[in-house]
Amino acid sequence: MKNNIKVRRLIQSVFTAGLLTLASCESNLDKINDNPNDQASVDPKYLLTYAAKATFQVDGDNMYASRMMIGTDGENKYQYMKWNETSFEVYSKALLNTVKMMQEAEKIKNKNYVAIGKFLRAYHFFNTSLKVGSIPYSEAIKGESGITQPKYDSQDVVMSGILSELKEANDLINTNDKIEGDIVFNSDASKWKKLINSFRLKILITLSKKTTVGSYNIATEFASIAGSQPLMTSISDNGELKFADAADSRYTMFNNSGYGSSLYMADYFINLFKDRQDPRLFTFAAQTTGAKEAGKAITDFTGYNGGDPVSPYSDNAKLITAKNISKVNDRFYKDPTNEPSSILSYSELEFILAEATARGWISGSAKNHYDNAIKASFSFYQTYVKNPGQYFTGFNVNQYLATPLVVYNDSAPLQEQVEKIITQKYMTMFHQSQWTSYYDYLRTGYPNYPLKPGVPAPFRFRYPQSEYSYNSTNLKAALTAQYGGDDNIDSKPWWLQ
Repeated sequence: MKNNIKVRRLIQSVFTAGLLTLASCESNLDKINDNPNDQASVDPKYLLTYAAKATFQVDGDNMYASRMMIGTDGENKYQYMKWNETSFEVYSKALLNTVKMMQEAEKIKNKNYVAIGKFLRAYHFFNTSLKVGSIPYSEAIKGESGITQPKYDSQDVVMSGILSELKEANDLINTNDKIEGDIVFNSDASKWKKLINSFRLKILITLSKKTTVGSYNIATEFASIAGSQPLMTSISDNGELKFADAADSRYTMFNNSGYGSSLYMADYFINLFKDRQDPRLFTFAAQTTGAKEAGKAITDFTGYNGGDPVSPYSDNAKLITAKNISKVNDRFYKDPTNEPSSILSYSELEFILAEATARGWISGSAKNHYDNAIKASFSFYQTYVKNPGQYFTGFNVNQYLATPLVVYNDSAPLQEQVEKIITQKYMTMFHQSQWTSYYDYLRTGYPNYPLKPGVPAPFRFRYPQSEYSYNSTNLKAALTAQYGGDDNIDSKPWWLQ
């Protein structure tokens, strides 16, 4: 891997980030150390801002794979489950700056930047490993030490390692060391601590098909963290980025031309809301053209329709001519701020706790956690969507929780409980939490995605071509150990076996 990026190039990117970050962040670039004997010295607060911005963004590709959106102007590889290689650019972007931030924090003896760095490392290594399997981990981002072709660590080693890093992060985070440049929690160390521990639970529930990882017993470790560590308790604790109407700080999809022209809703996703009379639908989707022309109310569920994600895109395009398909709500590309982008929310945490309770990992009522998760999701949209009254007036969440398709039964068979949890969890993740819904589907089989006959849902991505070019020996060894040497999207990685 080409991870021997020049430090001078890194500093230039940090200067740029400092200039273009959110309006609330100071851009006193004169405070960056300009020591001619230490050209690599950068105030860690600028690196935190840059690394956080690279992490807390919206990923639209998973919306196709997760059967939430469809395209009508061509065959989208994610919609039709035909993707190929992924990218390792996270190493040279977010991870390189994260490691540099940690190094600079060590110089000034600030434990909080180190702790947050460990969280960001864990987050990116976790997601990168879920995409492909084994990855460079223990030797990654060590180009300055001369390691330009890092070895690959097996997925169980990576997962065990990041759990240990997060445990260390929890022990390091404190209220004594300053956290400047924090565009996520505005320098609140207690909220970072909650996110760190909540993310530990997310990793463990993702490994639900396994019993152990490294020296950790998954269920036991989950119970220990849930019973002894601070976790998110409301939507104010969400691990999210709030956008601002300023250069380089606007909503990820703002002014995205594709969103305004060819992106429509999938019927599978829309129908879950229509069947449950769930008004969150109105915040995600636009009325069909036919419904608008007929003068139907925004809250009329019959005014919404989606396209079939497994049909040829040309068939779905016919629905446009028939004025019978819903676009993505235009706020996603017209509103520069929109709702925050979450990588882990309080709602998701409550669904995680509900599933762990259903599986017997922790005691209590799965229904309570499930209900809390749904309430938190409605609270999120009622808080952040502009003019929520037009969508939610007259809605009663407690009545919703009692309806037949939503109500939770603690005594139901495990699979029925898991299906209920994962389906509602899926319904909260439109433009949120990146690929989580897809991984939940691979892990549990829920919700039951529609698939084209003969085209299964891929288990992974292929490794990037750059690895074949620059780190082929280590890559080929990893492929042999995992998949018999075959870099195939249908090969099942360790976490799903």
